[in-house]
Amino acid sequence: MFNTSIFGTEPKKENIEDVILNCDIIFVSDMFVEDYVGGAELTTETFYENSGSLKVCKIKASQIKPEIIQHGIMKHWVFFNYSSLDLNLIPIIIANLSYSIVEYDYKFCKYRSIEKHKEAEGIDCDCHNQQNGKLISAFMYAADNIMWMSEKQRDLYFSRFDFLKSKNNVVVSSAFKKKTIEKLKNVRENKKKRNHKAIILGSDSWIKGVEDCKNYCEEKEIEYDLFWNIPHGELLEKMGEYSHFVFLPKGGDTCPRIVIEAKLAGMNLHLNNYVQHCDEKWWGSVEDVESYILNHPVQTFWKTINKTVSRIPTLSGYTTTKNCISQQYPYKQAIKSMLGFCDQVVVVDGGSTDGTWETLVEISKSDDRIIIEQKKRDWDHPRFAVFDGLQKAYARSLCTGDWCWQMDSDEIVHEKDYSKIKNLMRDVPKSMHLLALPVIEYWGSEEKVRVDVNPWKWRLSRNLKHITHGIPGHLRRKDEKGELFSAQGTDGCDYIDAQSHELIPCMHFYNQDIHNIRVAAMSGNLGALEAYENWYNNLVENLPGVHHYSWMNLERKIKTYKNYWSRHWQSMYNISQDDTPENNMFFDKSWADVSDQEIKEMAESLKEKMGGWIFHKKVDFNKPTPHIVIERDQPEIMK
Repeated sequence: MFNTSIFGTEPKKENIEDVILNCDIIFVSDMFVEDYVGGAELTTETFYENSGSLKVCKIKASQIKPEIIQHGIMKHWVFFNYSSLDLNLIPIIIANLSYSIVEYDYKFCKYRSIEKHKEAEGIDCDCHNQQNGKLISAFMYAADNIMWMSEKQRDLYFSRFDFLKSKNNVVVSSAFKKKTIEKLKNVRENKKKRNHKAIILGSDSWIKGVEDCKNYCEEKEIEYDLFWNIPHGELLEKMGEYSHFVFLPKGGDTCPRIVIEAKLAGMNLHLNNYVQHCDEKWWGSVEDVESYILNHPVQTFWKTINKTVSRIPTLSGYTTTKNCISQQYPYKQAIKSMLGFCDQVVVVDGGSTDGTWETLVEISKSDDRIIIEQKKRDWDHPRFAVFDGLQKAYARSLCTGDWCWQMDSDEIVHEKDYSKIKNLMRDVPKSMHLLALPVIEYWGSEEKVRVDVNPWKWRLSRNLKHITHGIPGHLRRKDEKGELFSAQGTDGCDYIDAQSHELIPCMHFYNQDIHNIRVAAMSGNLGALEAYENWYNNLVENLPGVHHYSWMNLERKIKTYKNYWSRHWQSMYNISQDDTPENNMFFDKSWADVSDQEIKEMAESLKEKMGGWIFHKKVDFNKPTPHIVIERDQPEIMK
């Protein structure tokens, strides 16, 4: 076991950033046993000392700063008591950290006790409707796990914050070191005769109910001794000398360890209903309590934490199809490659008539992970191009994984990237919902990879309800019939917010420096081209991505421009474009006059003489575009 503290009596203090970097789990609390030996601190210390192979460090809540959060963004945090935490940091924590909460009392209440609140102000606690209560409940809702001290405590929270029921709620109870349990067993089994007195613990705190305990003893004619500030070890010894323990708090005490200690010491207990764990099943015989306390709290706590930190998120891949056989798309290979790393693969077909749908039906029978649906559209509609984004959005809506991987039916993932995708999902900061990843864009053959297009595409996203596909809000337009179309600047498949239509922020590997190098390479700078090629080869070995085969078969691609894409962009952008030589970006003639042989010859010329071309303007062989060579081989499935 490894454990580190950045305070206390250690001979050498470590830098807080170094401590964080060298641990797996970060414990956060106002105080630890090095500062104060209280019930909560003892339970926290018991968890700390039983971490097994996980490396744990302690940080005081008052020490948390934005830069500390940044250093620990890849760790799992556990928050215990945190009244000294700057509450302005809670939104930052929620957005960026993976964390659990161990709730010892009632932090939503400004008195941390609803009974004390009423005693102090004369009114029932309404903190759950106040800013502090809402902030604390939001903090708890965003946690991976909420661990409670007792069922009554948990249920009281639920009565005020019903939405917390949907979280992973676990009752762990107070935790004890084995040596403490063994000591209490020795105290219990000691043959020394006990006196007939009661122990009452002295306290100036109203909520401890000391006066009520004294009055109770007097009414029951039980002699008692009042102990103030007695060391913990000495108190346990005293429990073997006395017969009774009286504890009558004036407010909810979630799982007071002193009561459990008295029980295990063999004392007669005198309690009230504010001792909140006393109705639970494990609170029976001394043997039952001992067995529970010895095993449940620590095991349950670490089982919960281990499950969280070791959990591999689930992933749904999704794609869309329509007449992929006639279009010569490698859709079967695309699906098969997704099965290499996805827990679910969703395929939505737009109403294929060439046998694609029937093939999908057969493929789906081979693997339960494949989900297929047919969503037919009116592809003769004037705004049919908008349906592309709608098809993707529908496919995404069928995904059930924690994450979603979108892929077109002519894109393939290399088998070397399968494990990288799984690892990447675990390493993405919590605040990031969408990632752009590399695209290897072939041109005519595997020997040429394009430089003239961006080397990325939005790919991996969290499966959040507000994320969908469509036209961004600032580009959305309506025609005279009220039909949606887009201004230029989108293909209609962007990742957008389902309500506001704003673009989803994206985490990127492609920055301005790389863009400048790529632009220089396009301008004929051979040094920049070499630098870009080296960067790209390193990129595809370190980040997962796809191999895109759309421009591999240039003859097929030119034919789709002739037969489909021209109509598609007219539909998307609400423009009218006649079939004239001026509007044909491949030939100096109208498409109607272009023969299949001419298309074949043009494809050969593009393959041999160019490294790519964006057909927003007519192809110019006097301005050949550069290309790069990728060292990585093609996916096995495409060989």
